[in-house]
Amino acid sequence: MRIEAEQTQCMIIDMQEKLMAAMSGRKRCESRAIMLIKGLRVLGIPMLVTQQYTMGLGNSIPEVFEAVEKEEYFDKRTFSCTKDEAILSELQKNNKGVVLICGTEAHVCVLQTCIDLKKLGYTPVLVTDAIASRKKEDKKMALKRAEQEGILLTTSEAVLFELLADSRHPKFREISTLVK
Repeated sequence: MRIEAEQTQCMIIDMQEKLMAAMSGRKRCESRAIMLIKGLRVLGIPMLVTQQYTMGLGNSIPEVFEAVEKEEYFDKRTFSCTKDEAILSELQKNNKGVVLICGTEAHVCVLQTCIDLKKLGYTPVLVTDAIASRKKEDKKMALKRAEQEGILLTTSEAVLFELLADSRHPKFREISTLVK
């Protein structure tokens, strides 16, 4: 299946300060997620940011809001983002069947969201270098489970170039500069 810009939106799940501080491979996850978000912004891909229990876990890392260029987020208490009516409504409003997923934790909110998106008829695409868990084993098992569930896996760089589709795309140079 080809991932096309016209059919794609993105969810940035729970990249909150208190959570990110505890993540294994945090720096890599953050840098790849921020690169992805900036690239998606350049390409005009709709994005939404979620935060798990903001009052207790704090806001998303500032780099997320800087990359998205707005400080809007959906506060949730559910693990699967699809179980929150406001988030689901926003996804439906965007009217894009492919949902790129990045964020934390890979084995909890990220995985449950992917599984439920698929059940709802969306095509979730897990951006594997832009997700994290506290423990490496949990991320590893989340990826294995996602594959078993038929979730598409990709990387941030791969999906940005797939969305471009052609080196003659007017945003090619901007995206190329971002991924270097």
